Formats: sequence, structure tokens, C-alpha cells
Amino acid sequence: MSDDTTTHGLDDLDLAILRVLQADADTSVAELARSLNLSPPATHQRVRRLKQRGYIRQTVALLDHTLLGHDLMCFVHINMLAHHRDRLDVFSAAVRDLPEVLECHHVTGEHDFLLKVISPNRKALERLLVEKLSVIPGVGRIQTSVVLSEVKATTAIPLE
Repeated sequence: MSDDTTTHGLDDLDLAILRVLQADADTSVAELARSLNLSPPATHQRVRRLKQRGYIRQTVALLDHTLLGHDLMCFVHINMLAHHRDRLDVFSAAVRDLPEVLECHHVTGEHDFLLKVISPNRKALERLLVEKLSVIPGVGRIQTSVVLSEVKATTAIPLE
């Protein structure tokens, strides 16, 4: 293992590529190669290897939910009645099918699940809570926190 290799098997060039791409995934291989002083084929090979190894899972466009009419963002805390594997699996499968749910995390602490959801308005949020989430077998308690303002929102992973 050379001095420029991290514990994750990535060297300094790999980390530089990841930094650039997570800031702007539209960066072309040619632009990336220029910024790293590498040839385009070598850069392309490194990017392909990072994808194959799972470091780059997906390339997406991050949309502005408010401009698209989803002005209401909330965090929904879910408490299950019981912690049986089958109930947790049923809940997880049901939540995956709800487009309003942007994220779902099985967590420790006071609640069992934490969901990040968006909604165009209060009525749509009520429908989500009452008609979709509360009817999932095993759901006991639902507590919702409305986001007043976003202080920080990033998808960038620190790569120091």
C-alpha cells in the first residue's frame, strides 16, 4: 500500500475524482482529466472502476422541491406496536412505494423509523399520514415535525 492510498483502497486521484463529481456530476471526462492532469482514457477508466466498485452508486439531478410545488417538508417519526421482523419488513416495503417519502431510516432511540417527506400542502400531508402511513400494519404512533427552514442540506460526503 503506497503513501497516497487511504484505508478504503482509494488513492488521492480517486478522492479528487469523487470530490469533483459529487460537487458537479455533469463534469465531463475531458474536464475532469484536465483538472487532474490525467489523460481522458485514464480518467474514464478510473471513473468506471469507482462505479463498478460501488463508490459511485448513482448519478442524479437534484431538483428544487419548492419550485415543483412541494413546499411542505416534514420529518415523520413512526413508532411500531411490535418489533417483529415481519412487521418491520411490511412497513419498509410499504414506505418504499410512497413517492412522498424521500428517505426512511430505521433508527434507535424514542422512535423506530424516521421519514423525510415532502407534500404540496397540509391536505396532502394529512392524506399521507391518515390514509397511507397509519393503515400500515404494525404502525402505532405517528409524530410529525414540519420544517420551517432548511439550515443545511447537502449530499456531499466529506472526503478528507
